[in-house]
Amino acid sequence: MKTSIVKGTRDFGPVEMARRNYIFDTIRQVYALYGFQQIETPAMETLGTLMGKYGEEGDKLLFKVLNSGDCLAKVSDEELIARNPLHLASKMCEKGLRYDLTVPFARYVVMHREELQLPFKRYQIQPVWRADRPQKGRYREFYQCDADIVGSDSLLNEVELMQIIDTVFTRFGIRVQIKINNRKILSGIAEVIGAADKIVDITVAIDKLDKIGIDNVNAELREDGLTDEQIQKLQPIILLEGTNEEKLNTIAEVLKDSETGLKGVEELRFILNTLSGKTASLHSPLTTHHSPLNNELQLDLTLARGLNYYTGAIFEVKALDVQIGSITGGGRYDNLTGIFGMPGLSGVGISFGADRIYDVLNQLDLYPKSSVSGTQLLFINFGEKETAYCLPFVSQARQSGIRTELFPDAVKMKKQMSYANAKQIPFVALAGENEMNEGKLTLKNMETGEQRMLTIDELIQTCART
Repeated sequence: MKTSIVKGTRDFGPVEMARRNYIFDTIRQVYALYGFQQIETPAMETLGTLMGKYGEEGDKLLFKVLNSGDCLAKVSDEELIARNPLHLASKMCEKGLRYDLTVPFARYVVMHREELQLPFKRYQIQPVWRADRPQKGRYREFYQCDADIVGSDSLLNEVELMQIIDTVFTRFGIRVQIKINNRKILSGIAEVIGAADKIVDITVAIDKLDKIGIDNVNAELREDGLTDEQIQKLQPIILLEGTNEEKLNTIAEVLKDSETGLKGVEELRFILNTLSGKTASLHSPLTTHHSPLNNELQLDLTLARGLNYYTGAIFEVKALDVQIGSITGGGRYDNLTGIFGMPGLSGVGISFGADRIYDVLNQLDLYPKSSVSGTQLLFINFGEKETAYCLPFVSQARQSGIRTELFPDAVKMKKQMSYANAKQIPFVALAGENEMNEGKLTLKNMETGEQRMLTIDELIQTCART
């Protein structure tokens, strides 16, 4: 039988894991810097928790887990013969693998609400599973790195999340464009063109502008039942140009009769002004008080974010130097926990796409050397006597923070040196008769070939400097 792994999943070797840990550690450090605390939820949730939260399409993509023991116990022969997969799954499966981290988080908040300090700032870095058709950049098992703030309506939370995004990508050295919009503006647009009931259709179509172009977007809107007049009214909004300030002024004019739309404009204005270092109050004019972001923040009215639970600001991040889909996204939602009977808790969150960030860092070769560095020092094994001499030095090197190995077998030196080369170990320590008589070690620099006899303290200093 040919050994294989499940399609849409991957193995990660030591180098890949070192790189992935660099990504997770960087994101973790920035989240902690902003006061977020880590939680984890189980890989499996009850289907009652998961079903109906992601729309019909999402329900189909849920990996369902067969009940333990006799999974057919509740299924009649008639039901088996009828072969209705959804109905059979409801009888045979009570659990499923989590599809994202947001719904389990909502469930967590409801279950632990008594012990949570609001606002609650949590981050979560765990794998999720989707029964999707595997293709380039799309996997059945992948990691999400989410941060959410629940229990606060303040727009300062949105400001903070934009700063987190900016800080993370600055640390990675990836140039990005952060796109921002507001669902209230999109609702206002639907309202003023007289198609309030078509808000989901409009946002889904507009969201595809980058991928399919304006003509196809218009054709899709027509298919969704919008009139030519309504589609015409949408054009200046979809194709809006200018600075963020100019765009906001134009859209405010278009939406002057929509209270919801103007509220969205006001929210975006606050976020953009605060991030550019400008603030204005009733008592003071616009003043600049801190440095703006390193990356461009662009108001993009075509940004819709597919998920229907967003109610306010929405964001998406695109890498500028690599052709790839969005590498981070998120937004404000007003009633996440309402699905579990706890209404009125507002939240805002972001999710970094670790797998896509991994691809971007690989393509641009942006990993720092230290992120993938393994063993620094290898002690050669010449036999029992020499090993007994080396062991205290091995311990001393490790206690000094030098990543150290002792080759376990007294095999030919050529084989041990090949091992050092294959693992890119920069230094090799050797101890024979001469070294043992002098209480020293010979240190070989594997890059230059230079060899020196040193005390253990000198050896540790030399290894620590590289």
